Formats: sequence, C-alpha cells, structure tokens
Amino acid sequence: AEGQWETPLGTVRIDEELAAAVLSRSRLIREDTLAHLKEHSLEVQLPFIQFLKKEFMIVPIQMMDTRLDTCLALGTAMAEAIQGQAPGSRIQEQGVLIVASSDMSHYISAEAARKKDHLAIQRILDLDAQGLYYTVRDEDITMCGYGPAVAMLTACKALGARSAELIKYTNSGEVSGDYDQVVGYAGIVVS
Repeated sequence: AEGQWETPLGTVRIDEELAAAVLSRSRLIREDTLAHLKEHSLEVQLPFIQFLKKEFMIVPIQMMDTRLDTCLALGTAMAEAIQGQAPGSRIQEQGVLIVASSDMSHYISAEAARKKDHLAIQRILDLDAQGLYYTVRDEDITMCGYGPAVAMLTACKALGARSAELIKYTNSGEVSGDYDQVVGYAGIVVS
C-alpha cells in the first residue's frame, strides 16, 4: 500500500492514495507485504510499462482467493476506488490502466491449447467476467491468472468498458519449436 518497486529500469512508486481507496472498499482486501514474494507477474509486467511510460504509479494486487465472489468483489472495489476520486484529481485527469497478467493453457499440445484458450479468450472479448470464470473451471483450462482477469473485467465493465480486442495469440512452441507441450499466451486490450 506504500513505498516503491525497483526493477533494472528504475523505481516505480506506489499510488498510496488509490491503494488506500481500494483497501477501504472491501473487507476481503488487506495489505500483505509478503504476498508478492513468490508471485512473478508484477516483476514481469513492470519493465514493459516502464519502457513505454516513464512516469506512473502502481497499486500492486495479488490474489490468493479466486472464488467468484472474491473476484467480483475485488473488481467492484477497484472500480469504486477509481470512480470515487474527486473530480479534477490526478486519477480522474490521467486515467487508470488496469493490467491482469496470466498465461493461458499449460503443457498441452498447441492445437489443444488453441482450442481451450480461445474459449476463455471469447469470454474476455465478450466482457463476460462470470462466463470467463465458469469457462476456465468447466473446460479445465489451466489459465493461472483467471481470477485477476475476472476482477479486471468486472472493474472495466463498471468503469464503462464496451469492447475488447485480441491483439495476438501465440504459444511457447513458436519459440521453442516444441508444439507437444506448450504454454498459451494472449494479449487483449479492454476499452
């Protein structure tokens, strides 16, 4: 909820005001400085954002509980915290980028991964948070960050998102040459 993160490209400050607003919106959300100790998604995403944008702040959120009600509550809390900022505030003026980081299917054939992953991708493109949750569960899709994706979709819809676009879908076989055991990847922009 406070401080900064350091990467090889420099430090990124925590947006303490927005972090406090998110924390105040749900009893399910709490500060835990050790939550990111074994989770690598933020350390992977930050250098890309730093490369593209020099000045920004973050509110890092790690999800341990991915039950549907928790995902929806987090998304709602994020949206309420963003909407609750005073008119003319920095957040209202500059906007907020919500990033949910996840691989798609893990260690199945490229063909099977593409089929399964596109079921989840379609739910994201439809802005269907609950549909994504149940599709991942019902179709046994090994998408590790589906909870954050459900929370992100919930927040984005509450903030007025109307569309999503698949920028690229690929898998690890494109680099390794092994198409028998791949990890799927998708880049999707919600706006």
